[in-house]
Amino acid sequence: MLTSETTFFLGFAAFVMVVMAFDLGVFSKQKSHIVHFKEAAFWSAIWVSLSVAFYFFIKNYGYLVHGITDFARLQQVRDTYADHVKLIPGNFEESLRLFQNNMALEYITGYLVEYSLSADNIFVFILIFSSFGVRERYYKKILVWGILGAIVLRFVFIFVGSALLQRFEWIMLVFGAFLVYTGLRLFFQKDEDEQIDTKNHPVVKFVSKYFNVYGRNVVDYFFVRRKSDNKLFVTPLFIIVIVVAFTDLIFAVDSIPAIFSITKDPYIVFFSNVFAIMGLRSMFFFLSSIMSQFRFLKVGLAALLTFIGVKMLTEHYLEELGFQPVYSLYIIIAILTISILASLLIPEKKEESKGLSVE
Repeated sequence: MLTSETTFFLGFAAFVMVVMAFDLGVFSKQKSHIVHFKEAAFWSAIWVSLSVAFYFFIKNYGYLVHGITDFARLQQVRDTYADHVKLIPGNFEESLRLFQNNMALEYITGYLVEYSLSADNIFVFILIFSSFGVRERYYKKILVWGILGAIVLRFVFIFVGSALLQRFEWIMLVFGAFLVYTGLRLFFQKDEDEQIDTKNHPVVKFVSKYFNVYGRNVVDYFFVRRKSDNKLFVTPLFIIVIVVAFTDLIFAVDSIPAIFSITKDPYIVFFSNVFAIMGLRSMFFFLSSIMSQFRFLKVGLAALLTFIGVKMLTEHYLEELGFQPVYSLYIIIAILTISILASLLIPEKKEESKGLSVE
């Protein structure tokens, strides 16, 4: 028998699949094409709008996620995922309102964190496409299917992580220390031009070992069957999709623990993750050409990870001092706003060339 949580999750997954199908153009005759600024802006607006709409849905109908129908069930879910929320004995409606407000706050804060950290993925995706020599017309298809694979991998990651957190509370300290280390490493990391060794990439080596790899792309197919021996091959396009999904999972090692500092509810973590990384595809086309202008964004992300890590390490002390969950949202918005404004208001100094110039 399906639980209310499973039913809601399946409905949510079906909704995302339908929107993704429209995004990919499954219902149109248009094949792989170059995504221009106007289309990217349109789909960026769609995904952000859906993400914000889901905030209001959770705020008003969050009880559907966990099947909360009475005070006893509400208290059970509260004790499992949000024991800091104060319920009012004998007043189910007001207690439910308080709990749903907290769910919505955790969702939108987690979404903002995940969406912000996803910005760093854009640089890596550009590097992947450049290293593998991918034609721009294939960017959209690769990102959509690669991110779909990433959602599946993150689903496993999130619910395994949630199970561990509920059983071993000390893991929060491990996550916190890891995020502080990651933030500091990102802050002191130098910007260098990198290149991916496509032949020795672990995903390429793995796929080449266990699958038949076709030597070239065939239109925009992921698989092709050779007529001479009826043998099935994967194309280089398919390998790049796996590389994108694998790369996103590596980034999830940072971002998912960060969201667990905001909420212990795996469903809220998953919802915020899905909306953030689905919006990442359109954000790639929307921002890839201007990301270089936000030179302090990396510093902002480093500060963001460090703050969240410190918060995880000092959570009990902060609660005693009266630190509210909404404060995290304010601090995160402030960090991102300052890093973006600093990038726009403080121009980068250009190095003056030394020596003689010949005109």
